[in-house]
Amino acid sequence: MTTDTGTSRALARVLVPLLAALALLLLPGPGPGGGTADAASVCHGRPTRTIAFATGELRLYRTRQYVCAVTVAKRPGPRRPMAVSLQPRGGHPVVRSGRFDRQAGPLTVHALNRCVRATGSVAGRGTATGWILC
Repeated sequence: MTTDTGTSRALARVLVPLLAALALLLLPGPGPGGGTADAASVCHGRPTRTIAFATGELRLYRTRQYVCAVTVAKRPGPRRPMAVSLQPRGGHPVVRSGRFDRQAGPLTVHALNRCVRATGSVAGRGTATGWILC
């Protein structure tokens, strides 16, 4: 039985880098695009405020015309009641509530040159802001 080690080595030099690149593309890792929830945001815009409370935090993001909010649980786990709401001054509040395991939202409202009021809660405990981002 004879084996051509030269051909096997040449094939390995080509296949190993290709398979490694494919694995990096397909498998999530700690780099950009994978890892923790803090690595990428679900809202567009720049982070403006993060308001922590006992069971989670309310995160607010802003672009020139819009404000986005999301309530994130401190410890993701079983589904529990969560809510997030945004109200632009002079407008009606927009609410997203239900039973979620990690986050409630994202929720976006048009708030060009307007203050907003935001609330967030996880498992009955939460926070509310006054008129902010004026």
